[in-house]
Amino acid sequence: MVLTISAAVLFGTVLLLMLRFGAVKLGGAVVAALFGFYTASTGIAPAVRSTMTALFHALPGLH
Repeated sequence: MVLTISAAVLFGTVLLLMLRFGAVKLGGAVVAALFGFYTASTGIAPAVRSTMTALFHALPGLH
């Protein structure tokens, strides 16, 4: 659960920074958020979650 909250905070912060510096407009941010929301309620959600968990676990091993 902590990993999910941390990832949500990380991605939310990145999205806010992108909005702040004009890399993405409000409409694009809403579409991205809705896409994530609806993807989380589909059958692909477990695959996305396990892929992200594997990536987060692999990051400390990279030098």
